[in-house]
Amino acid sequence: MKSTTIARNYAEALQLAAEAEGEPAIAARYGRLLEALAGAIQADERIAVALDSPRVSKAAKSDLLERGLGRVAPAPFVRFLQAVVRRGRQGLLAEIAQQYDALQDLKLNRVHAGVTLAHEPDGRLEKQIVEGLTAALGKEVRAHFRADRAILGGVVVRVGDRIYDGSVRRKLAVLRRRMLTGD
Repeated sequence: MKSTTIARNYAEALQLAAEAEGEPAIAARYGRLLEALAGAIQADERIAVALDSPRVSKAAKSDLLERGLGRVAPAPFVRFLQAVVRRGRQGLLAEIAQQYDALQDLKLNRVHAGVTLAHEPDGRLEKQIVEGLTAALGKEVRAHFRADRAILGGVVVRVGDRIYDGSVRRKLAVLRRRMLTGD
C-alpha cells in the first residue's frame, strides 16, 4: 500500500474523530495541532529519532506523546497519535497532516492559490485578488502571494494544476509571436 493512501486513511480517521466531537472548530484545531507536531518533528532531530527508533518501545513513545501533548491537545487527538505510533506509522505524520489539510479543504469548499505579482502586494490588493478569485472559482480561496519581477506586471495564478497567466511578459510573448507569424 502506498504511503499516500495510508496517510489518507489516517487523515480520514482523524477527521471522523474531529466530527464526532460535534464542534466544527475542533477539526480546524486538530489540523493545526497535527501541522505543529509534524513541524516539530522536522525541526528537532531528537523528536524524530525518539519516535523512529526501534530501541524506544511503543509504550514509551506513547507515554512521551501523552506527557508532551496532554495539556495542549484534546484526549481524542492524543489517542489518535498513540494509535499511529502503535502501528509504526509515525514516519507518516507529515504526510498525514498534508492529507488532513486536503480533506478539510475539500469539506469546506476551499482551494489554495499561488498568486505571483511583479511586486509585493499591500493588504488592499491582496483582499481584492482573493475576492475576485473567490467569485470566479466559486470556492473560498486561500491565497499564497509572492513577488517575481520577471513577470513585468499583471498576475499569474496557480490553482491546483491550472495556471491563469495574465502577466505582461506572457502578453508580450503572444504579441511577438503574432507579429512574427502574421496572425
